Amino acid sequence: MELNNIKALVCGSTQGIGLETAILLAKRGAEVTLLARNEQKLKNCVAKLETSNRQTHNYLVADFSKPEELKTIIANYVSEGNKPHVLVNNTGGPKGGPIIDADISEFTNTFNQHLICNHILVQALYKGMIENEYGRIINVISTSVKQPLNGLGVSNTIRGAVANWSKTLANELGHYNITVNNVLPGATNTGRLNEIAKAKEAKTGQSTEQFFKAMAELSPMQRIAEPNEIAEAICFLASPRASYINGINVPVDGGRTKSL
Repeated sequence: MELNNIKALVCGSTQGIGLETAILLAKRGAEVTLLARNEQKLKNCVAKLETSNRQTHNYLVADFSKPEELKTIIANYVSEGNKPHVLVNNTGGPKGGPIIDADISEFTNTFNQHLICNHILVQALYKGMIENEYGRIINVISTSVKQPLNGLGVSNTIRGAVANWSKTLANELGHYNITVNNVLPGATNTGRLNEIAKAKEAKTGQSTEQFFKAMAELSPMQRIAEPNEIAEAICFLASPRASYINGINVPVDGGRTKSL
């Protein structure tokens, strides 16, 4: 599982799953570039990354709600000679609610933030992976690509699109020794889940404690995940040991998803 001489770009990496992934990659020897929109948080998080393998970590400031700006930022990054072996696509989901009530802008904004921004990053980085003769593209999506989740209509729709985009990429890039896989977290103790819990409380009166208890009971393991447990799956897929795993969806949900 050691990742010496591996360079990784991790999106949404100032909190939750993204941050835990960056920390674990660095701990295993990788050189990590963080990408998020808040520069002060990025500086604070870079300082948390281990450097015992003499890595030099850095960061990029980019907002996924502005795809054209992201395109410029990542083009500059590549023009400076950066060729990461690993790309972790990860960003927060849209607000919840019934799909019938969703405004058209919710779909288009979420499509841009997830699929379009993922695509911009892959288009900018895959040639460097080919030169490296090593590529790992890992998309953090949701178990909703296997089983749509109630009350998350827009998210269910866009996550499914990302999964199909990812499978198509896996078919196209595999012969370059680039694998493309999706990690599907279930309920995980992140800021995102807390936001959903608070929204539920405001709408129904169900307390956040009751919400988390109910979410835990949906899993055979009777608990929700911690972000570092999702990060372990991501880091395995980023490693040389996952060299023949390609084009799959990996639920990390304690067994909650009912489908095979």
